[in-house]
Amino acid sequence: FCARSGQLHYSCTRPALLMTTKHLSFAIQMDPVAGIDIAGDSTFALGLEAQSRGHNLWYYTPDKLSFHEGKITARGQSLQLFDISDAFFKTGPVETRSLDEFDVVLMRQDPPFDMAYITATHILERLPANTMVVNNPAEVRNAPEKLLVTHYPDLLPATLISRDSDAIHAFWTKHKDIIVKPLFGNGGAGVFRIQPNDQNLNSLLEMFFGNSREPVMVQAYLPAVRNGDKRVILVNGEPVGAVNRIPNAGEARSNFHVGGTAANADLTARDKDICAAIGPELKRRGLLFVGIDIIGDYLTEINVTSPTGIREIQRLSGVDIAALTIDAIEQQHPLHASNGIAR
Repeated sequence: FCARSGQLHYSCTRPALLMTTKHLSFAIQMDPVAGIDIAGDSTFALGLEAQSRGHNLWYYTPDKLSFHEGKITARGQSLQLFDISDAFFKTGPVETRSLDEFDVVLMRQDPPFDMAYITATHILERLPANTMVVNNPAEVRNAPEKLLVTHYPDLLPATLISRDSDAIHAFWTKHKDIIVKPLFGNGGAGVFRIQPNDQNLNSLLEMFFGNSREPVMVQAYLPAVRNGDKRVILVNGEPVGAVNRIPNAGEARSNFHVGGTAANADLTARDKDICAAIGPELKRRGLLFVGIDIIGDYLTEINVTSPTGIREIQRLSGVDIAALTIDAIEQQHPLHASNGIAR
């Protein structure tokens, strides 16, 4: 944030002390790199920025993570990234490495937040302190996006978490127009709008509960979503950029994964109040890179697993959130040259 202009500028935020950078080694735990869409992939943006500073990249998928005799290893490959749509990565030979060899582990695989995901947080939590895991795996485990948000009832729309059909029907009767979604889903998958006189709620709940023992999240439908579902990115508890996601006509969901359109967005006074309310707790928990969702005046989700939106924000507003995030990692890592300590 620039005191001179009153606006956020990357040139104003990049610390001069990074001129004497010690190169860090990054291991990225992510979904298969060949399957990502670099136009909107935040993991790609973070890796590309780290690489541009001379940091080394290595990557593995969560199913290649192992814990044996006190050692955490993964089978993966060195990684080079290129901002070229049809030739955006190059990998080295497959090798098994101990993750405590790395300075930073980026935990960036997509949800669903299932037992496999939770197990990965338990394993990564066992890494020594000199290997920085982003986000803090214990707090990722303790703060799934649709549950962490319930710590802030004054910021939420009317919300119910339950698998009790009677309770869900009572909520629908009261609020008339509702959204039903999986508690641990992502990307807009499995999100349904149930309007008054809709005859599908019973079938929908049968489908949810037949496939899972988990509750669902039910929220009052917010008509303001027609104007967009705003994704705000916070780095180290501070809001650094936003993008508005506009749903297509006839669609209740605005997620980019289901065709939502990106539009530039400024932070309103209400948005800033929401960020001020939750930011200190995010920072305290070690949740360094977080995306929150705001519809109208309401906070609907706090995304801590693998938030997206930073490529869209940079294209629309010029704010380089990948750079701000790598800045924060460098500043916090005890072995980075910016902290005056050499390995």
